[in-house]
Amino acid sequence: METKLPGSVTRQSIPKNIQTFSPSDQVIPVRTGTGGRADIMDGNEAAAYIAYKTSEVCAIYPITPSSTMGEWADEWSSNNIKNIFGEIPKIIEMQSEAGAAGAIHGALQGGALASTFTCSQGLLLMIPNMYKIAGELTPAVFHIAARAIATHALSIFGDHSDVMATRSTGFAQLFGSNPQQAMDMALMATATTLKSKIPFLNIFDGFRTSHELNRVSVIPDEVILSMIDEQAINEHRHRALNPANPFVRGTAQNPDVFFQSREACNKYYKHLPEIMEETMKKFERLTGRSYKLFDYYGHPEAEHIIIIMGSGYGPVHEVTDYLNDRGEKAGYINVHLFRPFSIKHFMDAIPPTVKRIAVLDRCKEPGAIGEPLYMDVINALHNDWEYKMPKVIGGRYGLASKEFNAGMAKAVFDELKKVTPKNNFTIGIDDDVTHTSLDWDKEFSLEHQHYFRGLFFGLGADGTVSANKNTIKIVGEITENYVQGYFVYDSKKSGSLTVSHLRFSENPIRSTYLINSANFIACHHFNYLKKYDVFKDAEEGATFLLNTPYSTEEVWLHLPKHVQEEIFRKKIKFYVINASKVAKETGMGSRINSILQTCFFAISGVMPKEEAIRYIKEAIKKTYGRKGEEVVQKNFKAVDQTLENLFQVDYSNYKTGETE
Repeated sequence: METKLPGSVTRQSIPKNIQTFSPSDQVIPVRTGTGGRADIMDGNEAAAYIAYKTSEVCAIYPITPSSTMGEWADEWSSNNIKNIFGEIPKIIEMQSEAGAAGAIHGALQGGALASTFTCSQGLLLMIPNMYKIAGELTPAVFHIAARAIATHALSIFGDHSDVMATRSTGFAQLFGSNPQQAMDMALMATATTLKSKIPFLNIFDGFRTSHELNRVSVIPDEVILSMIDEQAINEHRHRALNPANPFVRGTAQNPDVFFQSREACNKYYKHLPEIMEETMKKFERLTGRSYKLFDYYGHPEAEHIIIIMGSGYGPVHEVTDYLNDRGEKAGYINVHLFRPFSIKHFMDAIPPTVKRIAVLDRCKEPGAIGEPLYMDVINALHNDWEYKMPKVIGGRYGLASKEFNAGMAKAVFDELKKVTPKNNFTIGIDDDVTHTSLDWDKEFSLEHQHYFRGLFFGLGADGTVSANKNTIKIVGEITENYVQGYFVYDSKKSGSLTVSHLRFSENPIRSTYLINSANFIACHHFNYLKKYDVFKDAEEGATFLLNTPYSTEEVWLHLPKHVQEEIFRKKIKFYVINASKVAKETGMGSRINSILQTCFFAISGVMPKEEAIRYIKEAIKKTYGRKGEEVVQKNFKAVDQTLENLFQVDYSNYKTGETE
């Protein structure tokens, strides 16, 4: 006997408290807005989407940069969006991350499918519950926008310090490298945790991936359903603590049995890599996207390789291609499944020709012989290497979102070629105290593979970032080009400098670093010219858009001398607009973002001007429609009047140093 519940989820009558799941009962439409195409979203939204679709309970507590995952889940629940079970997940905001972890633990023990989102100190507060969840072999996925832990100072920015501090909890650790992988890994972690009974951390780099806008192929509900094993869900339901199905769990144990019981989990961890491998193969059959536990890329007979996790793979990938195109034999391994670390799969990924290996860790473990990934690699090689042992060096990069670009990745490969390469090195800083740092070529750039590289200097909360996000969505959804948006915020957030980095390309964008050769610069506040070097990363012939209170005839006289010199030296194409004047005349107040966005499309050549303006207005209606038709019309009027007030400055008759 069985009864039907809302959403056609089947509930068996024996035992009465257990809810089972039948994929054939569930056919939910693909997410609204995808239209069979990829959506533009960041890593946080990508991971939260899968968490929401596959959970019944999400306990949340905000912490930067993971907060928006919980916000998305809360918004979807408020809008009555259903998960793959035809139900609306329950979103509970607790009073701390420890409370969120406790709520998740309780929900899991009650047989629910539950998830949470966190990072940094928030993740550390979850550690006691994580030990219990893993020790009790309970399927769960926590989604982590990995962030630095406060040590000598607090930092809101990204590295792997937090997740490395949880290595011994028993949670499996799966790393993604970009927004697409944040979504894909979230689903594969969910499918694998149910079959393996080992809980997972779905990890991606805080800010770099969590806040990077990119084109993401949204996984349809029918694919999510196909990935989730019905029997595994039913087993989880049947293990629920319930008076109708009593058994003992969570006891205290003495020395006579604790050790033996602790070792009983070994087989589960031993089998997990194989389960994940099968999950990845099934995922490839359903989506066409291929992953391995350890993804190798490069020359089939590589002599020098880098091993890395997370978003740092991007510049390494680019430099690998660059070196191999010039006759070298280079490669890299992108680690996805870090815990449990499978020696077999790792060794299978390494070309036997390898002579030198550099292992890059995005964390620091003071007092250790080496950082976590480096030590695991050394151990794995000594356990199973059949050939002449390669030289292995380890280094640190990217702590607290410190830049790691193509020039730095090349420096690591260059170090491997030296007779005595430096071990325990750092890259990206100038360590003039303990002299660990590698020198790198600051002029080295691979940016020209992307036809548009734009830098936009704005003020926190002035709308610049929002406008640029709309721009990315317009270009990404209307054209066939690849898009990427990354936004550099000051930790003081509102009221301080923001720099938006936008790339558009005909090629896949793997440049997971800041733009260092821009062909478009926009400065939305005139006084920034005196405070910041806005032309530092501008290439020769770049286009410059300046929002200025001065007329076209007098603006040159108000530019600082060093700005005038840079405009001349780099042969900058110089455009100006008094956006504040246009905003005031059209009733926009201080909001200048739509005006400057229109200017961008008018002079950048990214898409035809008239077409772009049509899509800008559509984006305005979507963004501000809820505020009323009057607000929408004011924005429309501002867009229409913008081009009348946009002028190119002919500075050929001016000289540097000319001021009022």
